[in-house]
Amino acid sequence: MHPMLNIAIRAARNAGKVIVKGFENLESVEVEEKSLNDYVSSVDKEAELAIIGTLRKSYPDHGIIAEESGVDEGTNMDYQWIIDPLDGTTNFIHGIPHFCVSIALKIKGRTEVAVVFDPIRNELFSAVKGRSAQLNGYRTRTSSVAKLPGTLLATGFPFKQKHHTDTYLNIFKDFFMDVADMRRSGSAALDLAYVATGRMDGFWEFGLKPWDIAAGELLLKESGAMLTDFNGGNDYMKSGNVVAANPKLLKEMLTVIRKHVI
Repeated sequence: MHPMLNIAIRAARNAGKVIVKGFENLESVEVEEKSLNDYVSSVDKEAELAIIGTLRKSYPDHGIIAEESGVDEGTNMDYQWIIDPLDGTTNFIHGIPHFCVSIALKIKGRTEVAVVFDPIRNELFSAVKGRSAQLNGYRTRTSSVAKLPGTLLATGFPFKQKHHTDTYLNIFKDFFMDVADMRRSGSAALDLAYVATGRMDGFWEFGLKPWDIAAGELLLKESGAMLTDFNGGNDYMKSGNVVAANPKLLKEMLTVIRKHVI
């Protein structure tokens, strides 16, 4: 196993232990609102500390971008870990068992290692650049469907950017008229992992953050899928606007989205 993947998995599992313990005792979890409709729990913070502590033991000089604690550039600028300790906090605090840990490593600006860990289902999605993606040790492949009819798409509502509501609903309506069905799970990192494994055929969402996307980006690429912004370009880390699917279906999805987004 790639040594840095091994450490990333260890960090994700350590965070998973914190999350599961908290999930079993939700009445003792402290929750605060960071911004409108954006929540953080004491478990988010504790899980993030578990991840950072694990990474620092092996790589004390690496940079870290973490959702809750921000940016630590480190002394070795070639290595940067991107962490979401608990993607799906709203699900977590409401007792809905659908959330994950997301960890990615960029080396000289390129994502080389990715882990998405669902501690409730004990599902570990992982990837190393150029070595395929896996789910619990088995190689993953994205869906091969080429057209929208019959597909199952995942999405996320723009709850932090409600000024996009009308645009979002228009896109949703156009998709909904063609596809078999739609899902909104509450964890973008898991949605991307599910597209990578073929559980979902495609995914789209407004306004995500780098820690929502970074690990899923590599899982998708190593499973034969693509990730773009709404223009079909590579500006998704900056814009946060994401579309993911196999290349043929992605083209179909972008055609719909571009009718509503300039």
